[in-house]
Amino acid sequence: MSRADHMDVAAYALGVLDAQDAERFEEHLATCWACAAELETMVPVVGLLSGIDGEAMAALEQTHTDPALLDRTLMAVRRDRRRTRVRQLLATAAAVVVFGGVSAAAAGMLGDEPAPPQAVPTPGAPTVAPSGEPGDPNDPGVGGKEAIEGDQHNATDPATGVQTTMWLARKEYGTQIAVQLSRLPGPRTCRLVMVRKNATSEVVSSWSVPVGGYGTNQNQLPLELTITTSTPVRDMDKLQVQSVDANGVASPLVTVDGI
Repeated sequence: MSRADHMDVAAYALGVLDAQDAERFEEHLATCWACAAELETMVPVVGLLSGIDGEAMAALEQTHTDPALLDRTLMAVRRDRRRTRVRQLLATAAAVVVFGGVSAAAAGMLGDEPAPPQAVPTPGAPTVAPSGEPGDPNDPGVGGKEAIEGDQHNATDPATGVQTTMWLARKEYGTQIAVQLSRLPGPRTCRLVMVRKNATSEVVSSWSVPVGGYGTNQNQLPLELTITTSTPVRDMDKLQVQSVDANGVASPLVTVDGI
C-alpha cells in the first residue's frame, strides 16, 4: 500500500481516475478503513466539486513536479480571484443602485401624500373691562383679533366725544400701557398724563394727530400706542389724554378714572 493510493481518494470521488487507476484504488479501498472513511466524508461535497474537470486536476498534480507550471497556475488563480472580486463589487454596486432607486420612488410616493392636518390655535378670548361694560367690536381682541395683555379700561368723554380703551399690564419695571383712541379729530398735539394717588403727575407720552384724525369719518383706523412707565398700577389714580395748543396750554380730551 503506497502513499499514492491514499492520495487517490479525492480523484476517485470526482471520477477523474482512468479505469486502471480506479480499479487499483477500489482494491486498495477494500482493505483501507482510513480511505473508506475519508471517501464517506467527501460524498456530500462531490456535487460541489463536480465542476472541476479532469484536466484541471491533472494540471494540479503536475505542479508538484513542475515549478514553472505551479507559478502559472498560481497566477491564473490570482487572476480568477480578482475577476471574481470585481464581479462581486459590480453586483453589489448594481444592488445599491436598484435599492436606491426603489427608496427614491418610495420617498416620492410618500411625498405625494397630503400632509396630516395640523391643529389651529384657538384665538385668545378678549379681555373684559373691569367695569363690566361689553367690549367694543372695534377693540383689539374682539372679533378674532389677538388679545392685548393687561386689565382693560374703557372711557368716552361726553363733551369731546373722544373714546379710549387702555390696557394696564403689571411688569417688574413698572407698568405697560396699551392705548387705543378713536373719534379723535386733528390736526393737534396730544399727550398722555398719569396722575398718581399722591397727587403728583407725569407726562408719559406725546404725539401728533394728522388732519384726518383717528377713528373719524376721514380715517376710520384708531390710534394705537404702547407706552411704559416706572410707576406701578397700584400707585395710579387716573390716566388722561390731553390736547396741547401752540401756547402749551393743555385741555382734557378723555379720562380713565378709578384705576
